Amino acid sequence: MTDPIADMLTRIRNANTAKHDTVDVPASKMKISIAEILLNEGYIKAYELVDNGSFKNIHITLKYGKDKNEKVISGIQRVSKPGLRVYASKSELPKVLNGLGTAIISTNQGVLTDKEARKLNVGGEVLAFVW
Repeated sequence: MTDPIADMLTRIRNANTAKHDTVDVPASKMKISIAEILLNEGYIKAYELVDNGSFKNIHITLKYGKDKNEKVISGIQRVSKPGLRVYASKSELPKVLNGLGTAIISTNQGVLTDKEARKLNVGGEVLAFVW
């Protein structure tokens, strides 16, 4: 697998489209911090780290509206790819849907949302957009 973060986002997108309650993703520190951001921004209900002996998974519980036809995550997109990295300085941090969505950015302060990165006045690699 050349892009594990894109794999995680695709699994979440596919499970959301198929209206599944949960999805399992192989764990890494970067993916755990992305799941933490999705939880804090209200896109998912919960996540937990599950140890299956030889490897670890992240068990993500997806969030829907009153019925499963109302999706909380209407779109999730990988921006920076292994073949074309996308970086943004502190002055040119992206806004997703004029601030209605969230940009996930990897900075030297850790993985942050675009709002937190503006507050801390740092730039970095733009990992994904969620709206």
